[in-house]
Amino acid sequence: MSDYVVRPITEEECRPTFDLLVRSLHGNPPPDERWERVRESWTADGRTGAFHDGEPIGIASSFATTLAVPGGGAVPMAAVDGVGVRADWTRRGVLTAMMDTQLHDFAKRGFPVAALHASEALIYGRFGYGVATRMATMQVKKPAPLREGVAAPGRVRLLSTDEAIDTMPALYRSMDVRRPGTIARPDLWWPIAFNWHLYADGGHHRVAVHTGPDGDDGFARFLVVPQNTYLDPERGAALEIHDLHAANPEALAGLWRFLLSVDLVEVVNVRGRPVDDPVGLLLVDPRRAQTIGVDDELWLRLIDVPAALAARAYGSAEPVVLEVNDRMLPGNRGRYRVGGDGVERTEADADLQLDVDTLAMLYLGGWEAGPLALSGRITGASAETLARTDALFRTGTQPWTGTHF
Repeated sequence: MSDYVVRPITEEECRPTFDLLVRSLHGNPPPDERWERVRESWTADGRTGAFHDGEPIGIASSFATTLAVPGGGAVPMAAVDGVGVRADWTRRGVLTAMMDTQLHDFAKRGFPVAALHASEALIYGRFGYGVATRMATMQVKKPAPLREGVAAPGRVRLLSTDEAIDTMPALYRSMDVRRPGTIARPDLWWPIAFNWHLYADGGHHRVAVHTGPDGDDGFARFLVVPQNTYLDPERGAALEIHDLHAANPEALAGLWRFLLSVDLVEVVNVRGRPVDDPVGLLLVDPRRAQTIGVDDELWLRLIDVPAALAARAYGSAEPVVLEVNDRMLPGNRGRYRVGGDGVERTEADADLQLDVDTLAMLYLGGWEAGPLALSGRITGASAETLARTDALFRTGTQPWTGTHF
């Protein structure tokens, strides 16, 4: 019998569990003033804690949102936005107990999918999460003028802190970006993930908004970081882009034009961009833009496999029968016939076998079946079956989330 209990937290336990999460990530709990600015983002709903003698020793939290899927639709999603275990309670089964409880809670609440950003790559695969989207870290060295033919007819303006807090949620909603992998940003997301960074103690980030012929259609949150030293006093600063979204190519080009034109800046750095970000193609000298790293972004978990599979569209190909294994949610186990006309459970012979984490990697179209088979994640498939699987799950654009939580 364990000497701790796992249960939903209460409203009175919001502050101590938030402090626990921050400490588990090697940060310092916020002072009262900062807590007041972020507390509406940390409610008891959707948060599971582990407790010993009434004291929190672990937290696994989430909030409700939606995930854009191939075909233009969206599914309800549980966004896992904070998981941590107190340092003196690690390696004692606390994380596994919380994740098991959380997954079964998601199933009871009717979420077809859940997702998270992983602090360590070796943790979440064993709970059925797979890397569904990837992100690029890019660097653009100035000067980096845009080509004459780049269309950017709009204008860019800077917002004050109050203006940004008041207007950004509505702007993000209005853009209605349906790229597979993008998520909605509910009201509780903004105070802790966006607004706090606009204050001095959060980094004093700036917000630029692009306005096109039909109104505001893109934005960037950025920070300028000095790089000059006593021995190199004239060195230009680095401009760091922390959040960049555009409703159309013209808005994206306009925002890049602005960000690359800020004076006294030597280099522009950005992490978390789509792996197919076109900024290099926009430049007179494409070599000024470099992708310096590609990392995992969204880790996806299919909670209700038949509901999740039925929610997305598929390409034109003969159907494939998938045999899915799920260690933690056995109701997902079974065979599914996937074709251009939809999805159904079946007793037919399987064309391939895979675990639920690998199915999550295929789900948004971010990976091809061949490399997954080469790595042993897909078994029992012929080359022809792998080709059909790719034709069904391929999306034509790389999935991307672009929202950290």
